[in-house]
Order: sequence, then structure tokens, then C-alpha cells
Amino acid sequence: MAEKITASMVKELRDMTGAGMLDCKKALMETGGDFEKAKEYLRKKGALKADKVAGRATGEGIIYSYIHHNDRLGVLLELNCNTDFVARTSEFKELAHKIALQIASMAPRWVARENVPEEVIAKEKEIYTEQMKNSGKPENVIEKIIEGKIENFYKENCLLEQEYVFEKGKTIKDLIIDLIAKTGENIQVSRFVRWELGGGSN
Repeated sequence: MAEKITASMVKELRDMTGAGMLDCKKALMETGGDFEKAKEYLRKKGALKADKVAGRATGEGIIYSYIHHNDRLGVLLELNCNTDFVARTSEFKELAHKIALQIASMAPRWVARENVPEEVIAKEKEIYTEQMKNSGKPENVIEKIIEGKIENFYKENCLLEQEYVFEKGKTIKDLIIDLIAKTGENIQVSRFVRWELGGGSN
């Protein structure tokens, strides 16, 4: 299989994913040259690496600011990593820019589902339960529907679970994992704030 994987194929996958040349070559070899499967292979590898470095302290990083071109919307974001070396790289700053654009576009309320207050979820469940009360569906079916609605609530309101506005099928967490795979460092969004003229902040 190795002889079928050309240098141009490796370069193409690298351009698509930003992963290292050796990782791209291995991914293509493992997946028989299938680019979609190779991308999935790299993503899974990145997720494993993210799990390994998850406990490392993230004392370095940057405060990134983004002001929309109409000067009516702005974002401040704290993105952290392990070393100042990675914090100063163009890839890290590019990731911060992508995340800031996401926050500006999609107005998430929290970084992750762990940050959503329990009383908010309880209120959402209460609303959904009331909506389903007269549906005539069995209780176990209603429970499944409510679970699905809560999952959608997380995907809409938690930054890490939102689909990246410029790449269908890829979440903000996936973008972070991609860079973790490349740098070997723990990368975390610590906090953000989004201001809209006349609309306060969130």
C-alpha cells in the first residue's frame, strides 16, 4: 500500500488538516488512500492525544480580541496552552481567531456543558415536559425526546459543541483537538465575553 501513497497526496492531506507530514502519510497508508477516512483517523488520533494531555496545567496563552467590521460587535477570548512557545505561534493565534469569529457569529452562552448551571437545565426540562404533556406519547418516549432536546440545547449554547461556522461537520472542540494533535500541548478555552452595541454582554 505504501507505494500508492504519493508525496502529493500527503501534501494534500496536510493542507486539508494541518497535521504533520508523517502523521498524514501514516493516516493515508492506514486507510488505503481514502482522504475522508484519513481525516477521521487523524481526528481520532488527535482525540487520544488530547486525553493524554488533558491534565497538564495551561498557564500560558493569549487574550485575543476581535472587533467586527461594523464596530458594533466585539469578542474577548482567553485561550490557554502549556508553553509560551506555542502561544506565540501563528497556528495558535489562527485558532484563537477562528474561535472568536465563532463566538461573534453564534453567540454561545457557555464554554462547555459542564459550565451550564443545573437550574438552567432543570428549567429547560420543565419547559420541554410541559410541551410534551398532551402529546399522547408514552413516558419513555417523552423522556428520550427531552434528552434529545437537551443535547441540542448544549450544541446550540456551548462553544465547544457548536458546529464551526466555516466547516460543516466539525465542532470547535474538533478544531482545538486538531491543534493539540499538532503541538502535543493541552489547549483550553478558559473564558470569553461577547459585546454587542446596545445589547450588553454575554
